[in-house]
Amino acid sequence: MSEQDLEAFEAIRPRLGAIAYRLLGSASEAEDVVQETFLRWDAAHRRAIGNPPAWLTRVLTNLCLTQLSSARARRETYVGQWLPEPLLDDDPMLGPAETLEQREAVSLAVLGMLETLPPQERAVLVLREAFTYSHARIAEILETTEAGRQQALARARRRLEAAREEGRWAGEDQPREGWVGRRQPVDPDRSLAVTQAFLEAAVGGDLHRLLELLDEGVTSRADGGGALPAARRPVFGSRSVAAYLRGIFRPTAEKARVTGGPVDLHLVEVNRDPALLITVDGHPLGVIALVLDGELIREVRIQLAPAKLARLREEWARRTPTPPLTRLW
Repeated sequence: MSEQDLEAFEAIRPRLGAIAYRLLGSASEAEDVVQETFLRWDAAHRRAIGNPPAWLTRVLTNLCLTQLSSARARRETYVGQWLPEPLLDDDPMLGPAETLEQREAVSLAVLGMLETLPPQERAVLVLREAFTYSHARIAEILETTEAGRQQALARARRRLEAAREEGRWAGEDQPREGWVGRRQPVDPDRSLAVTQAFLEAAVGGDLHRLLELLDEGVTSRADGGGALPAARRPVFGSRSVAAYLRGIFRPTAEKARVTGGPVDLHLVEVNRDPALLITVDGHPLGVIALVLDGELIREVRIQLAPAKLARLREEWARRTPTPPLTRLW
């Protein structure tokens, strides 16, 4: 491969990774697909390719669609709840964040709802809404008609809006009450204040304060990947979630045994939302991500699966250590 061909691939690599991550909800799977795309580029007759970025995007998207079809079958046998992989705020795989829509599109909440869409509709929605590809370019990437892509986009938007309104998540058959649709924008300073108040209430066992911070229809989900203890089903409603969270933060000898030492909690941002990073001896063990709607917490997402934290651990190791907000047991 010539230096020029290698540079052509490296120039679009960040965008390829961001597209793959939004389609698959997994950074590790996205990295594998990007690498496979590079191998296809290496083996291709590159001089005959008139538009390398379009060709590479088409190859990557089709690889992701194949991956999604097999992923659905694998997730049916997944131990507990499957949640998207969280990424720290400055990770290039998060992709563009110039607009509110682009930031919302990579939130863990939206990535979870994308799991309810058929693969083709998911691809159209991601390419159009998150990366602003034209209908003509999307039709070229997916090798179909422009009219067909516009219809697929309309169906995807309707399905996603229905999921928002009904509160459905991948694997849920019944809607839940209290879902408020699209989120109200949250000021970053206010977001920080709410997150700190949440931590103080949860650690201090202040159920009354927790209830003030939680939306009535709040949901908590946890993903242990079968490796660490985590709730196998979602917890619904402010009172149930508050009691559940208090149990998580209450010190016990068993928790100390599982973690292997004192637990530190750091304030971070994952997927454009505030979160608490759980570390032991400086190494990430889990993430508690909060989805805010105005000044209320609408969703709590707890990621403990070791395989879902590999990239985050690498990014965290490159950062200058910051003092934790608090230490548990």
